[in-house]
Amino acid sequence: MSVTVRVPAKVNVQLAVGPARPDGFHDLANVFLAVGLYDEITATPADTLRVTCEGPGSDQVPLDHSNLAARAALALAARYGREPAVHLHIDKDIPVAGGMAGGSADGAGALLACDALWGTGASREELLDICAELGSDVPFSLVGGAALGTGRGERLTELKVGGTFHWVFAMAERGLSTPAVFREFDRLGEGADIPEPAASQAVLDALASGDPGALAVAVSNDLQPAALSLFPELSDTLAAGRAAGALAALVSGSGPTTAFLAGDADGATVIAGVLRASGTCASVRVAEGAVAGATVV
Repeated sequence: MSVTVRVPAKVNVQLAVGPARPDGFHDLANVFLAVGLYDEITATPADTLRVTCEGPGSDQVPLDHSNLAARAALALAARYGREPAVHLHIDKDIPVAGGMAGGSADGAGALLACDALWGTGASREELLDICAELGSDVPFSLVGGAALGTGRGERLTELKVGGTFHWVFAMAERGLSTPAVFREFDRLGEGADIPEPAASQAVLDALASGDPGALAVAVSNDLQPAALSLFPELSDTLAAGRAAGALAALVSGSGPTTAFLAGDADGATVIAGVLRASGTCASVRVAEGAVAGATVV
């Protein structure tokens, strides 16, 4: 017997970052939108905990207990007093180190898969509690749809979405370390008066209305200047997407994936074609949002 869970990627349509806290983290106002690029995590009984992975970028995925999927299995097993004897296989399609929460998706997927495989019967609140322990983006990977994340991003308020948004994602030739991007954010903001983060009402209204034009005007990412400082070539990718007709172009999360909002599906196809031919990125994907979170398939 095995259990397979499908988990989506995310794009941040708003990422507001507060000043560094004493613990080194930053308070966030993080508006997540789940999009239709998926990892699948399959949990199968085994003699001991092990992780395997295949798919694009799988050579960059750690297979030891530092992997969020392994950590999820360990956390659930510890909570329910059982051995974490499970083989977790990750079928990767979310870009690795791309700012789209692929690792977080694997953590949420493994948690749901192990819960179903072991019959632990954990409540949604318990699963979200474990997700929050694992990392800031993991709870949203479980929930999906659209949500506002506060605190480190782990405290979620689900949001209404009034339509389908069409996105194009351009993957970069190399990755960006999220901690490095936050350090650069701190360096660039040194001495500045950084306000406490707050959700943009314009973003929330645009999601609720399903209006891509309104969302395009409202999207923002406080980490974008730091990502561009560390990876200046991303500016060329953003410019290529804008020239192709994207309503909005931004770095996704901490990067280096860049995200382009299209007016409709045909517009997304055109933008994707131009980006593929531009020579400014490694690969291009088209996806719609919002989609459901972690789901047993």
